Amino acid sequence: MARQLISSGSTFEQEIGYSRAVVEGNWILVSGTTGFDYSKMTISDDLLEQAEQCFKNIETALKQAGSSMKDVVRVTYVFPNAEDFPKCWPVMRKYLGDVRPSAMMLAAGLSDPRMKIEIQVTAYRSDGK
Repeated sequence: MARQLISSGSTFEQEIGYSRAVVEGNWILVSGTTGFDYSKMTISDDLLEQAEQCFKNIETALKQAGSSMKDVVRVTYVFPNAEDFPKCWPVMRKYLGDVRPSAMMLAAGLSDPRMKIEIQVTAYRSDGK
């Protein structure tokens, strides 16, 4: 299977030079994804709305790759403010609570001060579509 590049249509992908996701065989590597609504290039000021939008963006990329959240095996969360991590647990549980991938949280600055969360996932399709 040839390498497949997935785009969200975000202007960031062209400007920076990356793909929303890369499919390599059974592996799907989804880039760090923020709470931007890429169709409008807008972002909410609300942390939980950003977290929801991150997961919606990730779901869209996984769907384009022929996968879903059930295939996620690893997730990395990045927060500029570490104290925001527990506030997002209900949203994380909503999307990954049954999947229970390996996980890591980092506290680090993000490239845009409006961003309150960034999520990166790795998925594995056992069917190899």
